[in-house]
Amino acid sequence: MTTLDKSQTAQIQRPGARFMFSHPAHILAQGFGSGLSPTVPGTMGTLFAWLSFNIFSDRWPAFFTPWNWLLIIAIGFVAGIWACHITGKNLGAADHGSMVWDEIIAFWLVLVLVTPAGAQAQTAAFLIFRFFDMVKPPPIRYFDQRFKGGFGVMFDDIVAAFFSLLCIALWGSW
Repeated sequence: MTTLDKSQTAQIQRPGARFMFSHPAHILAQGFGSGLSPTVPGTMGTLFAWLSFNIFSDRWPAFFTPWNWLLIIAIGFVAGIWACHITGKNLGAADHGSMVWDEIIAFWLVLVLVTPAGAQAQTAAFLIFRFFDMVKPPPIRYFDQRFKGGFGVMFDDIVAAFFSLLCIALWGSW
């Protein structure tokens, strides 16, 4: 392990646009800048996912079909493993808070599987997903601690998406 001087430590704690634009992996991992928020970057990444999902789906419905979204999510998951690995390595923190591509991919998955859904249902999905992503109850915490690197960063959010969808399904069945 290398020692870091004070300026490098500050960069690791709060990377900025200069860091993000220094490598394509950083742009993706940091959610096109949504992860650079000084407060609640994971929530900002999830909000970016929500906004982009609705804009793309409304603007280009012939392309952004549920099947195409699933393909985009699968490709995005694989690309996210690479991007989060590189970005975490360059930041010196395997799962740095500014990396939000995992939230984006996972919440797109939630949205594509609850759509069509109105604003109220999407808001509920957002809140449920954020709960599971932030609190990381078992078994999400297990996967968060067990799997490392880019795969670990991406996978625990997919598990959070699964539990969000499970809660939504159970709620809908009542």
